[in-house]
Amino acid sequence: MIEEKKPQSKPKMPLEGIRVIDVATFIAAPYAAGIMGEFGAEVLKVEHPLGGDPCRNFGSATKRGDTLAWLSEARNKKSVTVDLRNKEGAEIFKQLVAKSDIVCENFRPGTLEKWGLGWDVLREVNPGLVMLRVSGYGQTGPYRDRPGFARIAHAVGGLAYLAGMPRETPVTPGSTTLGDYLTGMYGVIGVQMALRYKEKTGKGQYIDAALFESVFRVTDEMAPAYAKFGTVRERTGAHNKIACPMGHFRTKDDKWVAFACTTDKLFAALAEAMGRPELASHALYGEHDKRIAARHEVNEIVSQWCGALTRIEVSRKCYATGAPYAPLNNVRDIYGNRQFVARRNLISVDDPKLGDTVVVPNTVPRLSKTPGQTKWLGPTLGEHTAEVLQGLLGMSPKDVEGLRARRVI
Repeated sequence: MIEEKKPQSKPKMPLEGIRVIDVATFIAAPYAAGIMGEFGAEVLKVEHPLGGDPCRNFGSATKRGDTLAWLSEARNKKSVTVDLRNKEGAEIFKQLVAKSDIVCENFRPGTLEKWGLGWDVLREVNPGLVMLRVSGYGQTGPYRDRPGFARIAHAVGGLAYLAGMPRETPVTPGSTTLGDYLTGMYGVIGVQMALRYKEKTGKGQYIDAALFESVFRVTDEMAPAYAKFGTVRERTGAHNKIACPMGHFRTKDDKWVAFACTTDKLFAALAEAMGRPELASHALYGEHDKRIAARHEVNEIVSQWCGALTRIEVSRKCYATGAPYAPLNNVRDIYGNRQFVARRNLISVDDPKLGDTVVVPNTVPRLSKTPGQTKWLGPTLGEHTAEVLQGLLGMSPKDVEGLRARRVI
């Protein structure tokens, strides 16, 4: 007997039923809200009526008048325009907060308080509110009023000092706003823990997320080593001093490859790939600590080997022995990479307003039962204002038009 399959309802998303207000700009706090949107939360992107989030103009322009960065990072959000500096606008914002679970903001500390929309006010409006507050230096401390951006956080948190060649100009790691994305992820972690606390107690709380702290937290043993030994870590370029070989090497065809031999076994696999298995038992190179002491010699051996081969040749030899190897991919390499294709790390999303599809990175992380979704790309400014004010707050079309006429929305 063949069992008849009954129609199954689509599993609920993890954050389905949760409403998030994203009143932030640029990357860190909006990224946190975006992650929650990918996993089912309704995200209301509250923007100023004139211009909206500056991220709309950040990056490569599209025919819509905004940018690819906006289309990607503001995915799954509903744009609602409200002037928070306006008294009517502030009241509308409070009404939205009363019907929401989470607020994400990244104004300079004290700004929302100046507008009468600080934590003390909003928690009276909604005692169960969870509020993510992102800033450069946090809500407290002598630097709290200073402007903060990812590049500043990289500098203050100690990361930028470590990036680059010895005794040369420090660089921005990867030329990306790493501090923003790190803080966004820490923000999501904080929000989910606060929601769990709310489930147990019914009480909300706020999360104080500072860009510089997110960066500082991922500098592994830098702080303990200084406290214990007085060690000030310096720039080491493409290599480091904790394992060898562990760095980047140029190939014959002027491309780059990476190795990470963190154990003797992994070094033995590389030695075999190089056709030099005797290196794994060499008196100077066979053990981890000895390789560290002789790292310049070891790196030179690997450099000469890579320099005599093309990247494809290095790849074949390393994959054959299980050496800890990878090519340094540029974006063109990524688009043709079988692993990226197999895991659908790049997805095409139709945008009717653009009249085209846009390729964006897929959702991370992967949940086996309820994977994240990209339903639509970044909205046009105010695209959902009427829908939200009428559907959520019960306003009439006439009310909405009046607010537009008074430039409240």
